[in-house]
This record gives sequence, structure tokens and C-alpha cells, in this order.
Amino acid sequence: MARPGPSNSLSDVAGLSIGCAEDASALTGVTVIVPDMRAVCAVDVRGGGPGTRETDALAPENLVDAIDALVLSGGSVYGLAAADGVAAAMGAEGKGFGLVDLPGVPRSPVIPAAILYDLANGAAKNWGDAPPYNALGRAAYAARGKTVALGNAGAGAGAVAGALKGGQGSASIVAQDGYTVAALACVNCWGSTTMPNQRTFWAQPFEIDGEFGAVAPSGQSFDAEDWGGAKFNPQPRANTTIACVATDAALTPAEAKRVAQMASAGLARAIRPVFAPFDGDVVFALSTGMRETSAPRALTIARLGALAADCLARAVARGVYSAHSVGPHRAWRDVI
Repeated sequence: MARPGPSNSLSDVAGLSIGCAEDASALTGVTVIVPDMRAVCAVDVRGGGPGTRETDALAPENLVDAIDALVLSGGSVYGLAAADGVAAAMGAEGKGFGLVDLPGVPRSPVIPAAILYDLANGAAKNWGDAPPYNALGRAAYAARGKTVALGNAGAGAGAVAGALKGGQGSASIVAQDGYTVAALACVNCWGSTTMPNQRTFWAQPFEIDGEFGAVAPSGQSFDAEDWGGAKFNPQPRANTTIACVATDAALTPAEAKRVAQMASAGLARAIRPVFAPFDGDVVFALSTGMRETSAPRALTIARLGALAADCLARAVARGVYSAHSVGPHRAWRDVI
């Protein structure tokens, strides 16, 4: 049977390191995903209010066919500056894309990014003209390693998932033929991750070994317009789930795009409603290329996309399950 990898997280994909940094006073943070070697990347944007950087560069027909790092950040538009901090650090190390190597000309790190809105979570945001995100990006990059923090960590530090405290979650699976697929999600959704009037996660059918509480549904029916613990009175870009799925299988940019599109189904399995006009849901797909892709390729891509969707649903639930209450934001574990 397919089983989670050793850490049940994105770090189970060979060739990836993950770093997180948080600002406790501002209740916000940054997550940086760094491949050991430049990695193929694609993106699927489903939310109606996304905030992104360099996603156009990921189109299969464009020049750049690999990235140097990926940044997920809180802070809405201010959070996009986290990628500037990572770019500066990587550029100083001589990393990045260079069409032609010229003496004295720095390389250009390719660092796509996506942000979620945590500005209104009640913490101090009186940073004036010096938002913390450039420094948080540098700190997350410096802290990268093979451990993925869950809950109030990284870009999920200040997240709120519907009526519950959101957070950063991750999950992995190792297929029977050895491919590893994993996901990381920072869950700040407008919709609810749990069934109406229950503690059961929508992702419960995909749970493995009680990884997010093993709470079975009650079996009661509910109204189709009962959204349970969703947020109300939403504001533009006030919500978002940003995520990355990854595999060690070697993919082309077009194949990675299909995996990203299929993986987005995992958000629909774990959040209700999802992809709303005021959500900025974005899913990136990374390929570290450590394992050759077997034939027939189309079938392998279909399998990887399906596994990525399952992992992403589990990662969403694990992010909320692992979160801790902060101020008025009650965590799942504290709701009876």
C-alpha cells in the first residue's frame, strides 16, 4: 500500500529544504521552499483575489523553465517583499538564472511567491514604512532544513481558517512504485474545514493513521447552504489558502501544470466553500526530477496529480488540526 513518507511532510520529497520565520508581535510569517537544484515549477490560480509574484514566468511557453525558490507569505501585498529578501540572499550566493554569464553581472534568482491576508487578525501591524517581510524572507531562507513545522508556523502563523485558527499543514505519500508526492498548505480560507456543527474535517475520508484526530462524521444530513464554520462579512483578499505540492518524479513544465491543476481538487475536498471571489487560492507544483518518469507518461502524470490532491486535502486538515489558539482565534483542539 501507498504510505506517508518518514516525516509525513513536504521534506519527504528528495531535494527540497523548507524554512519558516515568524513575527510573534505581528502574528504573521513566511515559508520558503528551496530545491537543492533548480526545479521545474507550475502554478494553478483558482481564487478570485490572488496575490502573486512571477507566476507569469512559469507558463510552459516562456523562457524560464525552473525556479530557485518558492515563497509563501502572510501580510497581503506587503508579504510579497519576502521574496525580495530571499532573492537578495540567493543572489549574494551566486544562485539564479543567467542567460549569459558575464563578469560582474549578478545572476537573477527566480522566486515565485503567493500571499495570504492576515492583516486583520488583531495583532500589531503598526510597522509604518518598514514591514517585516523582507527580513522574514531572509530569516526563513537561513533557517531552511528538512523539518516542516506545523500549525502556527511560517505563512500560517497568523492564518484563520473559517471560524477556527488556521495554520501550516503538510502531508506526504510514497506510491507503490517509489514516487514520493507531498503537499504543504497555509490555510487562511473563507470556507470551513469542518462539517457543519461537527469537529469532523471535510478531508476525513483521506486521513491516514489518525493524522488529524480521527474524528468520524456523525452521519447527520445538513442543508446545502449550511456552510458551518465559514467566515462571514468577507473583505477582498481577506482569505486565501496558498499551497505547494511536490514530487521527485521528473516532469516537464506542462506536466507540472497539469499536476497543479489536479492538485487543486484537494482544496475542494478539504474546504467548503472554496475558490470564492474573495479567496486568493493558489497551488504551486514542484518537480525535483530525482526519479525518471515511467511510461506511459500520461498515466503517471494522472496518478501523481491524484496523489497530490489527496495529500493537499490532508495537509489542509493537518494545518488546522495542529494550530493553537491565539487571542480570539480558537483552535480546533479547543472547540468541544
